[in-house]
Amino acid sequence: MTRKNVLVFRELPDDQLARIQADHETTVANPRVPAQRDAFFAALPAAQGLIGSSFRIDDAVLTRAPRLEVISSISVGVDNYELAALKQRGILLCNTPGVLTETTADTIFALVMATSRRLVELALHVREGRWTRNIDESLFGWDVHGKTLGILGFGRIGQAVARRAALGFGMPVLYHNPFPVDLPELAGRARHAALETVLGAADIVVSTLPLTEETRGLMDASRFAAMKAGAIFVNGSRGAIVNEDDLLAALDAGHLRAAGLDVFGTEPLPLDSALRGHRQVTALPHIGSATHETRHAMAVLATSNLLQALRGERPAASVD
Repeated sequence: MTRKNVLVFRELPDDQLARIQADHETTVANPRVPAQRDAFFAALPAAQGLIGSSFRIDDAVLTRAPRLEVISSISVGVDNYELAALKQRGILLCNTPGVLTETTADTIFALVMATSRRLVELALHVREGRWTRNIDESLFGWDVHGKTLGILGFGRIGQAVARRAALGFGMPVLYHNPFPVDLPELAGRARHAALETVLGAADIVVSTLPLTEETRGLMDASRFAAMKAGAIFVNGSRGAIVNEDDLLAALDAGHLRAAGLDVFGTEPLPLDSALRGHRQVTALPHIGSATHETRHAMAVLATSNLLQALRGERPAASVD
């Protein structure tokens, strides 16, 4: 097999990097690291395969990579890639669906629990030495079991969240999706509904939506106003789906009880962001799939995708 030039633009586990190096000439350069940025752009003209994540690959970058055949993204989301430009240039894009579904659903449901029971706030109450007597109603949380969960988007992750809610916590589930999904295990427990119905009826609304032109900014002032008074909003998908100023306004006005966020419009979250210290916000540093097991499984799948594509084979997971 002809050895090709591969540019690794985010660090890979040693065992997966070795798989690539065994077959191809390999350059490792993360453009998000200032000391490696020049090396990344210097390697683009010869690159036939790219593998990495969390960096915008736009038309300007693609112009500097005329030999590029495939990009293997270590992610499910593909909003960092200009799909039309890739299609026009005949460049294959691969991603890593499936292997992170359950872990990401765990994280999202953890945010449901944390916001409802005020777990982070109360843990700090203990850590900071403020637990000097039994807590009173001012620090009580709210039950999760039996509450109605609304899910925006009902792909793999949304379905996994629904299973946790309906089967584990007895929560009726409403979901908004372009089409109903037939899941026998959730028959009678999860119902397809219009967006307005989900927002108005759910005690807790969870977003598992992909970022598209249709979903960008979807959760704005009007959508938050349509939510039930005292509801909780959780975002485990993409930050740009939410107008963060509108979310803060809904929290400050008392219309929403709390928010749990694993994703933000700008990441890392800026130091001056009002979300960072807001007492009603539980904020996580985009850890949806961040476990040792899942991140390694993502790297394995992304590496396999890359190697298969460079051999002229159909990758296990490519983006249409």
